[in-house]
Amino acid sequence: MSIDTNQPIIRDIERVSPQLVEAAARFQAAILADVAGRRGTLHGRVKPLSPKMKVAGPAITVEVRQGDNLAIHAALAVAKPGDVIVVDGKGDVSCALLGEIMATQAKVSGIAGIVIDAAVRDAHELANGDYPVFSAGLNPCGPTKSVAGLVNHPISAGGAAVNPGDLIVGDADGVVVIPRADVARIVELAQKKLDMETARIAAIHKGDVRPGWLDKELRAAGMLAEGEAL
Repeated sequence: MSIDTNQPIIRDIERVSPQLVEAAARFQAAILADVAGRRGTLHGRVKPLSPKMKVAGPAITVEVRQGDNLAIHAALAVAKPGDVIVVDGKGDVSCALLGEIMATQAKVSGIAGIVIDAAVRDAHELANGDYPVFSAGLNPCGPTKSVAGLVNHPISAGGAAVNPGDLIVGDADGVVVIPRADVARIVELAQKKLDMETARIAAIHKGDVRPGWLDKELRAAGMLAEGEAL
């Protein structure tokens, strides 16, 4: 689907399928990031308000000017149940772009969660609730609602490229973005990696503590001489 760059609000987008969202949601963001080439993760400043929070779903993308949340309200109006609103707030934490009221609206609307590279407020209420909100910080100051933004255009949030409909997965470690067309392959690779890591942890518990690749990589890095071992 081509994007009309002259249309500030794009209502119709192609989304990663619900089946693939469900499959991907079984994995940690770290597993998905590893098999995606260790890329696609948002900057570590974007964190869940509570470590128990998890989110997975197709992205509704939002671009705003620092300190203004008008376009986020538009995104809340066009998002569908299961979507994740992802906001390029430029990492600005000089004022909050959303709080309890908007998060409640999103929850009741069936939106799966909110990821915002900017500040939020009402942190106590949000952190002790069950609705996933990931943000770059906190600030009690409220936003303006007067500057045009973009909804469902390509954005960069937390240094990661996000296109409308891409898969968003977030947990206690942070947020990863998987391009929509690549999700099926990544899910398959994630299962293989999870199986490998589960087997490795079991081996450690049985006494096989040192990884088998260590000496080889130390030699390759010049930390051990050829033929030397730890």
